[in-house]
Parts: sequence; C-alpha cells; structure tokens
Amino acid sequence: MKKILLLAGLGLMLASFTLSSDTDSIVNALKQGNAEQVSQYFDNMLDVKLPEKDEIKNVGKNQASITVKNFFDENKIKGFELSSQREMGGTMYMAGKLQGSAKSYNITLMLKARGDKMSIITIRIN
Repeated sequence: MKKILLLAGLGLMLASFTLSSDTDSIVNALKQGNAEQVSQYFDNMLDVKLPEKDEIKNVGKNQASITVKNFFDENKIKGFELSSQREMGGTMYMAGKLQGSAKSYNITLMLKARGDKMSIITIRIN
C-alpha cells in the first residue's frame, strides 16, 4: 500500500513539474514576442479575442495561429510581463502585458491540462 501511495505521489509531482515547465515555456515565448512558439500550446479548438475585433469562438488551431501571429507582427510585439497566474481545478489563468512598439496590450490566457501538457483554450488581447 505504501508503494502505491509513493508511486502515485511521484506521478503527481512529475505531472505538476511538466505542466509548470509548459507555462514557463509559454511565458518565455511571449517575452520573446514569438507567436509561433506560443501557438504550439494551442488546443485543437480555442477562442480568440483581439482588440477592436469580434471574438472568434471554436476556431481551429491553424487559423488561431495565423490570427495571433498576424497580430504580433502588425503590432511588433517584443516583450511580455506576467502579472498574475493562478490555477483552479485543472484550469489555469495567466494575465500580463504584451509590449508592442507603439503601445502595450493586456493579455489573458486560459489553459487546460490535456494529459501531461497544458493547452491554451482561450486567448484574449485588449
């Protein structure tokens, strides 16, 4: 019984470490202004909201990647500052400021654990 509990505990710790490393990778990609790297963490379907545009619900990963990359390129996103991160019941929220050449944008990401990986299910920029 002790071995089962020990193995279960080790499994949870490893899963937690992997999920944490995913969020660190997402933050680093945002700091570099690398939309392609961020889009590697997009879920198969997600919601995207950009400034002065209607929210796009249940858009495919490829279309969302193109949309976000265009936004990053048009606004010359070059940095990111994380202001808040919290997890509630398997869902994680990250918020911060994207630094563009002309102005800054608030960004909020909602992530969901999918197996041993965190996937972005919502991205909102305003």
